[in-house]
Order: sequence, then C-alpha cells, then structure tokens
Amino acid sequence: MPDVSVRLADIVDRPVVERLWLMFRHDLSEFDEVLPDSDGTFYTDRPDLALTDTDWAAYLVTIGTRPAGLAFVRGLTGPKRVLNSFFVVRGARRAGIGLDAVRQVIARHRGPWEVPFQYANPGAVRFWRRVAGEIAGDAWTEERRPVTHRPDLPPDVWISFDPPMNITPRR
Repeated sequence: MPDVSVRLADIVDRPVVERLWLMFRHDLSEFDEVLPDSDGTFYTDRPDLALTDTDWAAYLVTIGTRPAGLAFVRGLTGPKRVLNSFFVVRGARRAGIGLDAVRQVIARHRGPWEVPFQYANPGAVRFWRRVAGEIAGDAWTEERRPVTHRPDLPPDVWISFDPPMNITPRR
C-alpha cells in the first residue's frame, strides 16, 4: 500500500482543501442533486468551519507529497466526534487508502464517533460498514436520521461506534 499520511490542515492549506471539497461535492451531487452556485463552487460553509472553528478540524490525506483526500471532523468539544465529510480522490480509491486515513483521523480523537452518509450512495454504504466493522468489530450501530434543514432529501444513514483505545493505522 502507498504511504498514506493524514495531517491537520491549516489556513495556508485553504486552496487545496477548497479544490478537494469541490471534487467531493461534485461526487455527492449525483446523490443529493445539488447544483453548484453561480460561480461554479458548491457551498463553502463546511471548509470554512473546518478550517476556522475550534469545534472542527480539517485534515488533508496525502500520498507522499500529493493530496489524495480530506476529512472534516466536528464535535471536538462535545461528547461525540462526527466525521462530517470524508473524501478520497478517485485515483486513490479501492487500495486501502481510505480505511487507513479514517483510522489515522479517529486515532487523533478519542471517544465515540458518528459517520453520516447517503444510503443512495452504494460505495459509501459498503465503505462505512466495512470501516465500522474493521474498527469496532460488532460493536457499532446504524440508523437513519432526517437531513437537517432538508426535508426534501431522504434520511441520512448514521453509523455510530466507540473505537478501542489502541486504534492504529494499517501499515
């Protein structure tokens, strides 16, 4: 497997985070039917929060020195962490990179976790169920919850688990 690294992004990483966010939102537009804004971007509230709000963290996933994805975590000051957004570029998928990156992110923040995703996205369903099983064994749950402020969308699927204290990346 390639050398996967996850590091905390900061404000100087904003251009890379924004470009990865555009790719992520483009991929998701197939499932939530959200079109870009008039300037060609998708809403930017999450990258802004992830880079500036103390309750959030933005991570860059890299292979060597090249960006390969991103992860936004929220709930850092609350009882549960939420992997709010997670993305791996298409050229880096299906090689264990995503699972390794998730393990690295989760290892940085102890405590219970939740991960929302769309059931209409079969790749996400398979991936997140696999992640939950790899990290928590049988000790995870899955439920559907309405999408906040979007009653027109089907409910999101939420996977919840409390990882062991010794979670480490696969190497």
